[in-house]
Amino acid sequence: MQFLTFIGFTAFVAIISYLKTRGTKESSSDGYFLGGRSLTAGVIAGSLLLTNLSTEQIVGLNGSAYQSGLSVMVWETLAAVAMVVTAMFLLPRYLKGGLTTVPGFLAKRFDVTTKTLTSILFLSGYVVVLLPVILYSGSLAISGMFDIPELLGVTHTQSIWICVWGIGIIGSVYAVFGGLKAVAVSDSINAIGLLIGGILIPIFGLMMIGDGSILDGLSTLTTENPDKFKSMGSATDPVPFYTIFTGMMLVQLFYWGTNQQIIQRALGAKDLKEGQKGLLLASFIKILGPIIVVLPGIIAFHLFQGNLESADSAYPMLVKKVLPSAWVGFFAAVLFGAILSSFNSVLNSSVTLFGIDIYKQHINKNAAEKTVVKYGKTFGVILAIASMFIAPLIANAGSLFAYLQEINGIYSIPILTIIVVGYLTKRVPAIAAKVGLFSGCLLYILSQFILQPYFIHKALENAAAARITDGAALALIEAQAYPHFLDVMAILFALNVSIMLGIGKLKPREEDFVQEYTKQVDITPWKYTKQTGIVICVIVIGVYIYFA
Repeated sequence: MQFLTFIGFTAFVAIISYLKTRGTKESSSDGYFLGGRSLTAGVIAGSLLLTNLSTEQIVGLNGSAYQSGLSVMVWETLAAVAMVVTAMFLLPRYLKGGLTTVPGFLAKRFDVTTKTLTSILFLSGYVVVLLPVILYSGSLAISGMFDIPELLGVTHTQSIWICVWGIGIIGSVYAVFGGLKAVAVSDSINAIGLLIGGILIPIFGLMMIGDGSILDGLSTLTTENPDKFKSMGSATDPVPFYTIFTGMMLVQLFYWGTNQQIIQRALGAKDLKEGQKGLLLASFIKILGPIIVVLPGIIAFHLFQGNLESADSAYPMLVKKVLPSAWVGFFAAVLFGAILSSFNSVLNSSVTLFGIDIYKQHINKNAAEKTVVKYGKTFGVILAIASMFIAPLIANAGSLFAYLQEINGIYSIPILTIIVVGYLTKRVPAIAAKVGLFSGCLLYILSQFILQPYFIHKALENAAAARITDGAALALIEAQAYPHFLDVMAILFALNVSIMLGIGKLKPREEDFVQEYTKQVDITPWKYTKQTGIVICVIVIGVYIYFA
């Protein structure tokens, strides 16, 4: 019965997506890559949320909450603020320039080489980090919910390989052969199901704790686990509170404002009003995100008494324990849709970056749009296969969410730096952008993968020599041995900006950069953008004060 429900809902989404998109001309770049620049606010919001809210988010962040409690909600709540900034500052400039890809702006502001280097950085991050993490976390969830090892008589590792390739192949069909509109429409349908299913998990969990009463369950949960309900993380938590004011906002601005896989939804807006409304609607719903991606982790900690072998198994185990069997098929289908959403969204963005910024720019400058789309699809298939081979190999990477965020820093801060400096200055030259990209990547790798292990090792050696064996004391020593990766991001961002501005002072462009209006879409802003943005920011601050 569970499998029938699963297959039925998955097929329903696929049929609706096909019917809704069959009229889109996907042989053209705008049609394939941007859904014909026809996306409305509701579709943009749904696609943004589901692209973000996948299993690396649901499984990984709930795993972090299982370990550290409510403080990890910052990944959700601060995202709302970043989307407000994107709606007010970045999106008007993107649509004014008629961009298909974010690196497209860099070609006009700096030069083609800067654009190409940025596209290669994006693609490297996608294939080595993001796509494999999405596939692995999704496979972990599906394997756990359906108990694939027992069902098929295979080992846990073999079940992960089976799920990875199943998800990868289906996701590739959506993204490579359907284009952005197919991705966005399927996202919107799955978003509704995910919100319903995602809210039901903590409801059933609280009812189990409270013997049928949600309020009694919540009271018991907060009373017996007070340390899990503090919004301000300590020095040993994954996100210490002070990092909100250092690198956290930079990570959020990169992700929601400059990351191709996310912003591509807003670039496909029919006009600026729809794009801004879509971003603000998504940001408002994002404030409610901790109910789905944090609270279940705390419930799992209570129900399993903190005895699970892996924190990242907390969510799949909770779903299996609290969800009535009749619902498992539906929820698995919705979760499967979320996995596909993130996978095919990243894949579609990769196809876009390769087709527009690399193939058309460097391999075949005279290629017709149909040819660009064709070779973009071919590249997408190769990328998907590569990520399917890499995904099972990250099983021992530790906390999925922490791993993803830390590795992303290699390319996120350098890219954010050159885009911010590009828009806020007029005379900083192309050489400064190239130096910013290289220095940002190299310094971050040096910091996190050479210096950090060295200093932590030395600190723990000293602790051993002093015969310190208490776990909490050792965790504090380790946390204080080297700056948090979010602090490192903030330091490198400031350093990179200074380097670029210094080069701009010594060797400025000959002429001021002036952005031209391409008139691809109407850029009249939504009149309530500022007021809505202020309300959203006030709500976020209120949430922190309440749980402080």
